[in-house]
Amino acid sequence: MTHLNEGDIAPDFNTIDEKGNPLKLSDYRGKKLILFTYPKAMTPGCTAEACNLSDNYAMLNDKGFAIVGISADDEKRQIRFKEKYNFPYPLIPDTEKEVLKLYGAWGLKKMYGREYDGIFRTTFVIDEKGKIEKIFKKVKTKEHTAQILAEY
Repeated sequence: MTHLNEGDIAPDFNTIDEKGNPLKLSDYRGKKLILFTYPKAMTPGCTAEACNLSDNYAMLNDKGFAIVGISADDEKRQIRFKEKYNFPYPLIPDTEKEVLKLYGAWGLKKMYGREYDGIFRTTFVIDEKGKIEKIFKKVKTKEHTAQILAEY
């Protein structure tokens, strides 16, 4: 689980989106950023979460939020995910888990008595100056926008 806390400066990242375009945290200065990490594109929970944010994108954007999703899926899977559901925001294919580890969203998980490395479904809301305002560790995938807006 993440080692970051609300009030911390968000770790800077310099990566690429699903199409290979450069993407860095500083691109979002002046906007609030919803950075959400999800375990695997095209799975039911991840699809519900990403679609919920997408369905409410215009409203969130009007309130000053930008959105970026990140998982360890490769570029091809991220492109298919984005195109299938027509997401209006970028997805980061973090196959090396660099950004995921930076944010503490990659680590040892336990399920049904089994231990394995994986992604913790987490959402970070980063303010206009790069500070973490809110961390959601218990994401309600089908109601994530409402969950976020309840705090704002």
